[in-house]
Amino acid sequence: MRLPLQLLFLQILLCFPALLSAYEAPEDKEDVFAKRACPAFLVFNSAAYLEDMTVELPCRCKPEEAHSVVWYYQKHLRGDEARVLTDFEGTVLVDSSRVGRGTDLRTRFSIRLFSLLIFRAQEADSGHYLCGTASGQFFYGYDIDVQRARRVSFPRRRPGGRARDPPRPERGSEGPYRTFTSFWPWSVCDRCGVRGEQTRVGLCYLQSDYLSVRYVRGQSSRAAAPCGSAAVPARFRLGEARGKEGAELAVRDCHAPCPPEPAATVERETLLEFLGYDATASQAAVYYHNHPAGSALVLACPGAQPQHAVAWDRGREPLYRARHMEGLNRTARVYIDAGHHLHLRPARLEDKGSYYCWVQGRRAAEIRLGVYLRLGRTRQVSDPESVHALRALGLCYAAYALLFLLYVLLRLSWRSLKRKRL
Repeated sequence: MRLPLQLLFLQILLCFPALLSAYEAPEDKEDVFAKRACPAFLVFNSAAYLEDMTVELPCRCKPEEAHSVVWYYQKHLRGDEARVLTDFEGTVLVDSSRVGRGTDLRTRFSIRLFSLLIFRAQEADSGHYLCGTASGQFFYGYDIDVQRARRVSFPRRRPGGRARDPPRPERGSEGPYRTFTSFWPWSVCDRCGVRGEQTRVGLCYLQSDYLSVRYVRGQSSRAAAPCGSAAVPARFRLGEARGKEGAELAVRDCHAPCPPEPAATVERETLLEFLGYDATASQAAVYYHNHPAGSALVLACPGAQPQHAVAWDRGREPLYRARHMEGLNRTARVYIDAGHHLHLRPARLEDKGSYYCWVQGRRAAEIRLGVYLRLGRTRQVSDPESVHALRALGLCYAAYALLFLLYVLLRLSWRSLKRKRL
């Protein structure tokens, strides 16, 4: 009889709207696109990101009569055909949990509210992204440079308790340009109440007076652009230097107190207890995911942005980057990449349980992972087991073919010897 009482109580609340606090969208909501006019001459906004980050590119302007947008990708403005990244309705959605690092760009993007989202951006995704219509009209453009973290540093703390910042090297100061590392500010502590970590991203930039004027570089007054930007003249030949330098990531320890939780009212606790909820439980959202054992798994923290501080816990065990950062141990099965994704390669039965992710120092989500044995599945040619089996079959076939040819040659030579004797 408990469930009918709950439904009756909810019906009573719905009969008295004053008891509930609801959000109503204003009727005279201002059109955000009416504020900003599209440029008469198409320019590109240059930006740099770290590999494995989720990149969001908003279409900042469009005509009011355009109700949908089409996103195009073009590696170089000259000589390359543009690739369409939409279904011409602006409604393409993908599941970010199924996105892999080696998958094509067409399977790693999503369009939400005229914005283009690229999941786990890779170096090959660098290029020009244009927002327009199906008829070929362009409104806004981006010049994106995705850089790989070539170095991961862990600066030690000084005796005073403050971490020593990594140096800001100037990689070149002679000639018509100079390259330098532009660091983002240190992130907030990714955990509270316990030992946490702070991260800072350093990206390769180039300063010169010979950059193309068609590329906008934010609010900075100095002429600087990402090292892989198309604004950099080709005669500078930064290909090899950019491949050696790349971006860098710094990680240091931190400790921050947790902010005080808002006091819950008696009415709210009574209502939650009546509805069967635990009023003292964590406010973090709970997600459920089942995954087959023996295959790779990538967990992304819901709601996390590239500039956010993200941390992972496996049950009560914190997963610190000092031990689980990608690249520290080539044989590591569990690691965290530069885009704050947790990798399990492969997932095992003992990996099942609760995984908690922190965003900006607060526990944001709980992912309850279930790992099961997949029986009778159809193997694909790209599976590692299939590749190993095909390689073994190929080697056996080559060995048998070699033995057969050797047998034929020996038999022919034996016959020729017999004929000579006769």
